[in-house]
Amino acid sequence: MTKLILMLLAITFVSCNTSLNDPQKIIDKAIAAAGGEKYLNSTIEFDFRKRHYVAQRDGGKFSYERIFKDSVKTTHDFVTNDGFKREINNALAEVADTMKVKYTSSVNSVIYFALLPYGLNDAAVQKKFLGETTIDSVAYYKIEVTFAQEGGGEDHEDLFNYWINKKDFTIGYMSYSYVESDGVGLRLRKAYNPRIVNGILFLDYINLKPKGETPFTSLEELYKKGELEELSKIELVNIQVK
Repeated sequence: MTKLILMLLAITFVSCNTSLNDPQKIIDKAIAAAGGEKYLNSTIEFDFRKRHYVAQRDGGKFSYERIFKDSVKTTHDFVTNDGFKREINNALAEVADTMKVKYTSSVNSVIYFALLPYGLNDAAVQKKFLGETTIDSVAYYKIEVTFAQEGGGEDHEDLFNYWINKKDFTIGYMSYSYVESDGVGLRLRKAYNPRIVNGILFLDYINLKPKGETPFTSLEELYKKGELEELSKIELVNIQVK
């Protein structure tokens, strides 16, 4: 009987470890921990760098908005299932197709990062388990995220790593590489200031960069050695969730 119990415990232990080698299951747990189904039917508003953003979801339908003002006009951008449009002082504005792509990408990027980890289950997302690691005495699962060309947007070549806390499944760190006109840019972000607003978890980030050229895979070790420099802070304010 004792041997049978020990065998069952061993099987259970191996099974649990195997299931958490699956990046999809890890991301599913991360999304559930951050709000889960609350994302699916919600209106989320926040301010970021003097611009107001609104993200509305109703099942498969979505509407993302960006509103900003200057001394003479109010600009209101809309990104929906139907595409992009811009209003200036409540009147529809003509926007060239090339600029529609640029503005859509800009709005999507801010909303994507603000609502992480929710977007990590988008159809174009490809996930890979990179193993486990420890940073500042905290254990993490490390997940690589890439994007399929179809449905991945104009930035589908970007590469992301996410460090998911093994205990509570929150994002502790993220890094990414992106293509610039003069080469490849690298960033590592450290999450801080976690707060829950009406059932959804929001994080701010310290945005760090390497001091010189370095491989993308070296960012974690450079952070541990204190060899990354702070570039900016990614802070969401005046958050509302309905």
